[in-house]
Amino acid sequence: MSQEYIGTKQITAWPELKEGLPGFAVQYSDGYTSWSPKDVFEKAYIGIGQVKELPAHVQRIIGEKAQLDDRLTKLSAFIKTPSFKALSAKSQELLTAQAGAMGEYSELLGERLAL
Repeated sequence: MSQEYIGTKQITAWPELKEGLPGFAVQYSDGYTSWSPKDVFEKAYIGIGQVKELPAHVQRIIGEKAQLDDRLTKLSAFIKTPSFKALSAKSQELLTAQAGAMGEYSELLGERLAL
């Protein structure tokens, strides 16, 4: 029986054409390299810059903040849509509170990175 999975991993990637199509070569921590079309890659990964020289725990904070900020941006955009306004008042209240909490969490991660 099949089921859905969500994974998070840090990879190294660089732009690369394959058969004339834009995409990315992807190298995993075990050295395995594959290729992914640009649209598929951009749905699965968020860039966090040149972080390999940083300690592992700092890399994790940077990755966590990037994911959180991406989700917060998407939630904030959703809050401005008619679909949000069609939700119950309680759902709107909870999503707005969630966005606020995510913003505070992002600020805390930013402070940790600044140390």
